[in-house]
Amino acid sequence: MAAWLRQQVEAANAKGIVVGLSGGVDSAVVARVAQLAMGDAVLGVIMPAHSDPRDEQDARLVAERFKLPVVAVDLSAAYDDLLGIIEQALANQPGGGAAAAAPPPQLARANVKPRLRMATLYAVANRFSYIVAGTGNRSEIAIGYYTKYGDGGVDVLPLGALVKSEVYALARELDVPSGIVAKEPSAGLWRGQTDEGEMGFTYAELEHYLCKGPAAVAPAVASKIDSLVRASEHKRLMPPVFEPVQRECALG
Repeated sequence: MAAWLRQQVEAANAKGIVVGLSGGVDSAVVARVAQLAMGDAVLGVIMPAHSDPRDEQDARLVAERFKLPVVAVDLSAAYDDLLGIIEQALANQPGGGAAAAAPPPQLARANVKPRLRMATLYAVANRFSYIVAGTGNRSEIAIGYYTKYGDGGVDVLPLGALVKSEVYALARELDVPSGIVAKEPSAGLWRGQTDEGEMGFTYAELEHYLCKGPAAVAPAVASKIDSLVRASEHKRLMPPVFEPVQRECALG
């Protein structure tokens, strides 16, 4: 994997890799693999946004374990300001006062965080001619469990072919701190949020579905996964482009 990642950097004519360190197992594995691929040309970015303090502590623990340089960018104020500006703009629109009076849905607010993180990672990467390595794995990608143009907005996905149990196995092989391997997976979108709680099934059930087929899980679970796969297909594709019939290019 490290050799492949190094090839991706070279193919992009880049100089290194930026990784968002969330304090979770996926980002820890990607950071370590990036380091094995590029040595010192790797930078971890910690981006709290009203986050659980433990997440930053765990991210720093990973950085210390692997002697990985990191930079912390607190996005809390930017998040608050952006939401406030948007709500004010909606309130000022004709007929928008009533709609703006209701608080935006929790997920709509939460999705602003990974999109701010995406913009931050690219701002940092552009400074150093680095590429952005994403932390999504096969389990999450299959059902669209990520934010479009947020944590899904990356240059490479080293873990994209690995289901969650394979990520854990790799984490243990790479000597990721045991507390992080044992930590309950969470996207950190809001306090108390967990991956499995939000998905409505376990990673083990999802893995059985992906590796053995829908019959390997309970019908209700298979139906829910089927629905998520269909609903998230747009996340795994480039935006559709309208193609006019029998159109010739207008050349000057």
